[in-house]
Amino acid sequence: MTKQIYLDLIKEIEKHDECYYQKHAPLISDYEYDRLLEKLHTIEKQHPEWVVASSPTQTVREKSTKGFFQVAHKSPMLSLSNSYSKEEVEDFIKRVKKTIPHEVEFTAELKVDGIAVSLRYEQGVFTRGLTRGDGKVGDDITENLKTIPSLPKQLSSSSLKKLPNLLEIRGEVYMSKETFLSLNQEKEEAGEDVFANPRNAAAGSLKLLDPKEVKKRGLRLMTYAIVEHDMPFTSQHEVHKVLKQLGFETFSEKHFALCKDSSELMEFADKIEKQRDSLLFEIDGIVIKVNTLKDWDLLGATGKTPRWAIAYKFAPLQATTKILDITLQVGRTGVLTPVAELEPVFLAGSTISRATLHNQEEIERKDIRIHDTVIIEKGGDVIPKVVSVDHSKRAKNSLAFIMPKKCPVCGAQVEKKANEVAIRCTNKECSAQNERRLIHFASKQGMDIDHLGEKIVLKLMQHNLLKDPSDIYRLSKEDLEMLEGFKEKSIANLLTSIEASKKVTLSKFILALGVPHIGAATADLIAHKAKQIEKLKDLRKEDLLEIEGIGEIVADSFIQFFHDRNHLKLIASLLSLGVQPSFEKADLIENHLFSDKTFVITGSLEEFSRDEAANLIKKRGGKVSSSVTKKTDYVLVGDEPGSKYDKALELNIKILDEKKFKSLL
Repeated sequence: MTKQIYLDLIKEIEKHDECYYQKHAPLISDYEYDRLLEKLHTIEKQHPEWVVASSPTQTVREKSTKGFFQVAHKSPMLSLSNSYSKEEVEDFIKRVKKTIPHEVEFTAELKVDGIAVSLRYEQGVFTRGLTRGDGKVGDDITENLKTIPSLPKQLSSSSLKKLPNLLEIRGEVYMSKETFLSLNQEKEEAGEDVFANPRNAAAGSLKLLDPKEVKKRGLRLMTYAIVEHDMPFTSQHEVHKVLKQLGFETFSEKHFALCKDSSELMEFADKIEKQRDSLLFEIDGIVIKVNTLKDWDLLGATGKTPRWAIAYKFAPLQATTKILDITLQVGRTGVLTPVAELEPVFLAGSTISRATLHNQEEIERKDIRIHDTVIIEKGGDVIPKVVSVDHSKRAKNSLAFIMPKKCPVCGAQVEKKANEVAIRCTNKECSAQNERRLIHFASKQGMDIDHLGEKIVLKLMQHNLLKDPSDIYRLSKEDLEMLEGFKEKSIANLLTSIEASKKVTLSKFILALGVPHIGAATADLIAHKAKQIEKLKDLRKEDLLEIEGIGEIVADSFIQFFHDRNHLKLIASLLSLGVQPSFEKADLIENHLFSDKTFVITGSLEEFSRDEAANLIKKRGGKVSSSVTKKTDYVLVGDEPGSKYDKALELNIKILDEKKFKSLL
């Protein structure tokens, strides 16, 4: 071991800090980064004479951002030490008990994967918000924070005898999984770089210089600490109660625990880890704190971390495998997406053999090549992706991948528009685009044709039996008997499913057509407006904009689609072949309170699934929208609600919990 190796390791970590904190595009996973820090820490223990003041172990690594003023924190914003095992948690407890002479109780709460912020209130009014920065000085992002609906601008004193003159709150700004996936889908369709994960999406959004753009990102705030105050509480457990009284979002009771020892802490951690995928936001572990606040002063802190708290991080949802090839997938809109074909590997409950690489720029940034050994990751609802390359195992026959100049399927020229990272096939008749359209049409979300999955669609296309959706309804027993693998029972099943799909709701028919920017909720709203298939083409832009939850982009997309002669010809063919889209209203409960009311559903419901709740609303004449606006009548809120709940509070829209919802049914 030489000092140069130590200094090189610092440079390597600094490079990753820049990618993580400034560019919001990490090259390695959090777990790998923590291992590098651990290696550095070990070296510094062995050679204390080498330690430099700029070492990542000595300072908080987040830097200031251009375009923002820097302001000093009144109390330092420290970062937590990490642990990955019960033994490390027990070591933390032993260190605490060496200093604290009496019995110690610990709190455990979720470790939200977001951006730490400090919020200052004077006389109950929000006056300033800062990022962590280097722990001593942070970026002033007050105006951006004001766009977060769940952040109170004025505290209410109704639940407290007196509001403190000065109050400083600490919390985490985050992005829900649902918002993250929607944002990345929008960016991918627009040909822009996608975010690696919700944490980076939140960070990139919070550092935008235009608050109006920040507001569109649907950020949320979870609070967990009060550091400057003149209030009488004495424990971390009480802090959460006070935060709720003040009107802040904090952890629900089932996501917070008081524990006596490591066994109880690990029991809570195991329970939370099992719930991890079902949470509406990303977490990467739990935070363990000494409960009694006066003990924090006794324990103190290093220059970087407190001695009264530690993070217990869950094992990463990652696996190591090899890239056998990189292929291209052509989407419905013509975007060419590179996909890593992997040596199959088991990860988070399923076998993974493919992972998206997003675009050429992503491949170059991570230096990904065919035959590389890579780390893949899958978390929550996020599709598998390549996190990083193990360059130490790079094979001699590794091959660089370059996007083609022509579509790999139809041979048409590809184009890259200005300000887009996406490369698109220019041929609207491309068979690959058509293939994705046909698969979507037959899918469960569309016409819901059982036994007509992706493989069958491809087989029928290969035999020229399927060119557009109307051909599905022209298939005959004789056609299918000619195909290898189709036996009497499978033929009967498929034809029966096709026949059954002819009776379809108008909303599912609209969704099956694949109109850009129109999902299930929007298709349902349009169906409510038109009520008849014949009236769809007669809808004007102003008619669509009158619908709660529909904006300019969706309206323009719909009008363009239904003014295209080819699309109208397809719809006419489907109707002539017996497809009968209908607006179901026969079983509606007449004159109900919900009639003509617009609902938005957010959070995890206990007694109903979201679909069940939506159906109950529709049966009573109500409508269900995917977004909250001034025209929304009710927001049905479950546990851990999303940003839609914050928006409802901001617009003073009536909130229903499940109990109230059931009573109104």
